[in-house]
Amino acid sequence: MKIGKILVCAAVVAVAATACAPGSSNTAGAPQPTGPAQTGVPEGQARLKLVSTPESGAAIKAVIQAFQAKHPNVRIDYQDTNYDDYNKSLNLSLASDQAPDIALLNSVGATVKDKLVRDLTPYARSYGWDKTYPSSQLDQWRVDIDGSTLGRGGLYAAPAGFSLVGVYYNKAVAAKLGITAPPTSLAEFEADLGKAKQAGEVPLQLGNAEGHASFAIQLMGQSADGAEAAAKWVFGQKGATFDTPGNRAAVDKVADWSRNGYLPKGVNGTDLQGAVDKFTKGEGLFFIDGNWDAKKIADKLGKDAGFFAFPAPRATTIGTSVAYAVSAKTKHPDAAAAFLDFLRSPEASAEEFKAGFMPADLSAAKPEPGTLMADIVAAWTKVDADNGLVGFNNNATATMNDRLTSAAQELIAGRKDTAGFISAVQGEWAKTHG
Repeated sequence: MKIGKILVCAAVVAVAATACAPGSSNTAGAPQPTGPAQTGVPEGQARLKLVSTPESGAAIKAVIQAFQAKHPNVRIDYQDTNYDDYNKSLNLSLASDQAPDIALLNSVGATVKDKLVRDLTPYARSYGWDKTYPSSQLDQWRVDIDGSTLGRGGLYAAPAGFSLVGVYYNKAVAAKLGITAPPTSLAEFEADLGKAKQAGEVPLQLGNAEGHASFAIQLMGQSADGAEAAAKWVFGQKGATFDTPGNRAAVDKVADWSRNGYLPKGVNGTDLQGAVDKFTKGEGLFFIDGNWDAKKIADKLGKDAGFFAFPAPRATTIGTSVAYAVSAKTKHPDAAAAFLDFLRSPEASAEEFKAGFMPADLSAAKPEPGTLMADIVAAWTKVDADNGLVGFNNNATATMNDRLTSAAQELIAGRKDTAGFISAVQGEWAKTHG
């Protein structure tokens, strides 16, 4: 997957949608049908256009083939564009006379406010998507009628595959340190960091040129505060605040780790992929990153690569999904929705897992025992059971990514304290959400 700043390609950015409670008017989204939606593929010929990015398209092209094999009356033309250009042009494409029927969504923007995509709530009810996906997964694709509050309201995208952020570890380094199992608490995690430091190993590999220290802060903060409370802030819900005991303690910890020498030298000048390269060369006991880098890490470290959900009493993680929306201009909404429903099928799930994503149907996640992917599946299963998936803090507003990057760099450099970090982040949030 392609990494851009803190943002992680198609699988990392929460999708925005606008709607309201059943039976009320939807002033921000496209005009929607009332009552139940038609399910299944309609009779007759239908030709759809689907747009995506190469990273997500690696799976979706195979999914399209599987869908068409079952429904030969529907043809889906696939087109992809590089990540940056795709995001810049998507709304213009959706507003044009040649609008696609199905589109990957990577950011909120004005997609829903401009009535460019359909509210999928009727289809979600008719297909029973709420019975397939935990609420923490679907809620990332809901937006309230104000157009900026996520987590409630209409549903504007259906998930295909999922990403998650956790902790990679080098089993060979751990064995040298006498560490025989991943830590199960923050106290154990910090004790292991101390062992690594004392032994001359890099305790926690990190690249913070793009602000990825914020991953550690979010994981610790939401583990302490709980996924539900953390999600309210990410979703922009009124009254939410970043100034919580969990987040304050998390910022304190990262500052302490920097002072104690638990982070590598030159951390603020190293980007994420630079940190991945160092970790795969044996530099680091732990490394906080997402499953989008699993293949690269597994290829380089082999049996020495391990992964676990950040240690906490209830498993939480940062993550979101590759998700697809239906254009407001499509002439075949029922066929498009049927394809979105197919995304949770065994066939589609198998293709998503091959591409490195966690699938909607976990039975398709069949890694070889003892492999890195087996660890990732175990972590995901635990998070899924605890309903602990939380969207990325850097997606709380359109400008939050830049604020978190600068604040995290200043924190590690010792130019900003915990109070200053909390104030900067909450102040940025308040510009959008009040």
